[in-house]
Amino acid sequence: MNKDTEIDMKDVELNELDPEKQPITGDGQASGGEKNGSVKLKVPDDEVTFTGLSKDELMKVAGTPGWVRTRWVLLVLFWLGWVGMLAGAIVIIVQAPRCKPIPEMQWWNEGPLYQINDVESFSEDLAGVESKLDNINQLKVKGLVLGPLHNVQKDEPVTLNLQEIKPDVGSKDNLKAVLDRAHKKSISVVLDLTPNYLGSAQWFNDNNVLDEVVDKVKAAAEYWLQFGFDGIKISGLTIASNSTEWSKLRAVVQGNNTEETKKGALMGVVEGISAAEVSQLINTTGTDVVLSDLLSSKTGGVERIKAMDTLNPQQRNLGWGLGATQQKQLSAQGQKLIHLYQLLLFTMPGTPVFTYGDEIGLTAGEGSTSAKMVWDLEKPAEGAGVNETAMDVQQQRIDTRKWFISLSDLRGKERSLLHGDYYSLHSSPTSLSFLRLWDQSERYITAVNWGTTEQTITFKLEPTGKLNANASEGVELPETAKVKLSTDENLKPDDSVSLDKLVLQPGQAVLLQFPYAG
Repeated sequence: MNKDTEIDMKDVELNELDPEKQPITGDGQASGGEKNGSVKLKVPDDEVTFTGLSKDELMKVAGTPGWVRTRWVLLVLFWLGWVGMLAGAIVIIVQAPRCKPIPEMQWWNEGPLYQINDVESFSEDLAGVESKLDNINQLKVKGLVLGPLHNVQKDEPVTLNLQEIKPDVGSKDNLKAVLDRAHKKSISVVLDLTPNYLGSAQWFNDNNVLDEVVDKVKAAAEYWLQFGFDGIKISGLTIASNSTEWSKLRAVVQGNNTEETKKGALMGVVEGISAAEVSQLINTTGTDVVLSDLLSSKTGGVERIKAMDTLNPQQRNLGWGLGATQQKQLSAQGQKLIHLYQLLLFTMPGTPVFTYGDEIGLTAGEGSTSAKMVWDLEKPAEGAGVNETAMDVQQQRIDTRKWFISLSDLRGKERSLLHGDYYSLHSSPTSLSFLRLWDQSERYITAVNWGTTEQTITFKLEPTGKLNANASEGVELPETAKVKLSTDENLKPDDSVSLDKLVLQPGQAVLLQFPYAG
């Protein structure tokens, strides 16, 4: 055997003795029939598992001094933490500001009232009124005031028939359909039963028939409330309330109320009396809603603020309108002031009352003629007579309706505007401002200038005992407020303005907002 053969034999022996030293190539079989790269592990036949301590062992460990001290420490920490959380909760409850209880609200306090005195001018007949209820519902109104609808010859009490409606406006079936659909939309409906609405004297000129007429109204009220109406309205409240039959009429309207049923509303209209007399009338007659002409008869800011100051404590029995007492459109106050007076009425303390068409700035009818309602505002104007002016008028009506809806929606959502306290801040011959607030809700300041020159509004709370009997030392104004709504191009929504003073352009209005600061 030569030398090279001996070397080869040694290599074979080494490969057989040390197969693990061979390179792993994945080719061929390793020794023992196994592939290169595989690892062979030996698993014991009996795997040992930990089963924990036995009961005896646990008892021995639990009794050691170390575990006894640990358990006591943990127990003490648990109870200290529990008592601490309880004490913290008590402190939070005690120190947290208490919520002011919500005053009792009736349906007429929750939104505006919408008058349709002339059904034919509004939508031809009662079937037309029913078809327009979707449109009315978009205005967020809570009450619809219909009529008068009954038959009567001018100044002839013997022809008075309060339990029948004029055939030219529709049938009782049509009227029932209006009521049913309105109620489905959560709109209450009030019927105007003013007896001599066509004559010069609403309760006739003969005082000797007053009790007889009021008795007829009482019988009619009972009939129509059973028919489905939610209230009765009468004009000339100062005259009717002097009748010996007044208490009986009031009992019919208000006497059948239960917790399960909606309260029937007795609504009265007064004209030509002072704020103090309106206040007294609310107290003595027990009328649910008294609508006065104070805003129309008082054209100065100082006089209007004084009327609001006087009547504020009775705001839940008060209706405000401009032209609404005579069922005339708001545009009679000035077409350019529609937005201003809408903002004023929606933010005053009390129930705003509008006549149909006020939501679009409908032009008031001339003389005794009722204004014809305009529909299909979104429909493009057509015809040879259409010009740029007509298109501008149409766009103004669309914008006015959007403005109306935004104000109505805001009033229904904000407690400060819905039933909040009222504080006068400023008044001048052509401007006024007041504050509305409720508990911890957002506060609102209304400022309006219906004059022809710009006004500098200075916001100042009257001290207790002065002009504003509702003033309180706990109410303070911040340095700035945010613009919520505005008709003034110089005051954009969300702009921050100083409450030191505010310059308001002629014919403009602004609603400011600031948060509660506890």
